[in-house]
Amino acid sequence: MAEALNDQDPQQQHDETQPDPLEEVRRERDALQDRLLRTAAEFDNYRKRMDKERRDLAEYTAGEAIKDLLPIIDNLERALQASALDDPLRKGVELIHKQMLEILRRRGVTPIEALGADFDPNVHEAVTQEESAQHRDGEVMEELQRGYKVGARLLRPAMVKVATRA
Repeated sequence: MAEALNDQDPQQQHDETQPDPLEEVRRERDALQDRLLRTAAEFDNYRKRMDKERRDLAEYTAGEAIKDLLPIIDNLERALQASALDDPLRKGVELIHKQMLEILRRRGVTPIEALGADFDPNVHEAVTQEESAQHRDGEVMEELQRGYKVGARLLRPAMVKVATRA
C-alpha cells in the first residue's frame, strides 16, 4: 500500500507545484485574443477618426473657396437690381447668376433666410436698427447682404436691418 501511495505521490506533487501546461496555453491564448480584439478596435477608431478629419478638412477647404466666390454673386445681384428689365446685358447676367447659384447648391451651400425672421446672432449680423410699427421687435426688416451656410457651417452671416419698437 505504501508503494501505491508513492506511485501517486510524484504525480500529485507534480500537479501541485507546476501549473497545468494546457491551462497555461489557454490563458496565453485568451490574453492574445484580448490584445487582438483591442488592437482591432483601436485601429477601427483610428480609421473613423481619420475619415472624419479628412471630411472636415475637405469641407473647410471647399467652404473657404466658396467664400471667395460670394462677392461675385453679390455683384451679380447688384447688377441685376441696377439694370433695366429691357437691358440686353441683363439676360447674360441672369444666366451667369443662375449658374453660380446652381454651383453653390450642388456643393451644399444654402442661403440664410433672413427677411421676416427673428434676429439670430448666430446667422445674422445687425448692421442697423430702425423703429417700425409694421414689424415685430427684433424682426429682420431688410436684408442688406445675403448670408450663406454649407451644411451646418456658417460661411457668412446675413447683414440685416432689425426692427425695434418705439
